[in-house]
Amino acid sequence: MATRGLREILADAGGGVFPPSDGSVTVVPQPSPREAGVLALSAHTVVFTDEDPDWVRATLAATPGDPLAAPLCPPFLTAFARRTGRENGNIDLLTVADRLPGGPPLPLTRVADLEHPRVVRALRYREDVRVFETEGEGEGGSEGGSGVLVLGRGVAGRWECAIEVGQAARGRGLGRALALAARHLVPEGDRVWSQQAPGNATSVRAFQAAGYRPVGAETLLVVGQP
Repeated sequence: MATRGLREILADAGGGVFPPSDGSVTVVPQPSPREAGVLALSAHTVVFTDEDPDWVRATLAATPGDPLAAPLCPPFLTAFARRTGRENGNIDLLTVADRLPGGPPLPLTRVADLEHPRVVRALRYREDVRVFETEGEGEGGSEGGSGVLVLGRGVAGRWECAIEVGQAARGRGLGRALALAARHLVPEGDRVWSQQAPGNATSVRAFQAAGYRPVGAETLLVVGQP
């Protein structure tokens, strides 16, 4: 495991091949200067950082409580953020889905405005950002409201998507349709990843209904805004 980078670990996990569930911690270099964080899989954690691996292991060993939970516990994450001069992001459920052939299941309009708020925010975390809007229908042909789909290359170059559904459109299946659309829009041979806040049950259900599989939990350490 020590010779494998985060990109390879994610590629395996996306295909259902996981590191041994032995309670160990793998420390790998950051895939880019922007990306540092923790990926928790089943009884195996990957810390991606350019910090000294010995510091990571010593700090984890000194973290009180369950060793399996230590990498995502506040004491370690606080020390990690202080050490790197970064800020802790959310701890999200990480999910993945395979690409589907053909076009998306609802009409989408590409947003060309680079000053669009969703574009501006996405560019902080991703490359090759593509933002789509829709006025699609919900389930049963009922009229939906607006929805937004953001697609781009995020952590370790993986394709990531995020969705946003307007208040008037909620409860009609538009979120699931947008999550499903992302599976049609990634290049052939790729998968699409997404993060959901565990407490956002509506989002979790929408992505799982669209065929996204839980992989683990992830938190990113981000550079603070000036």
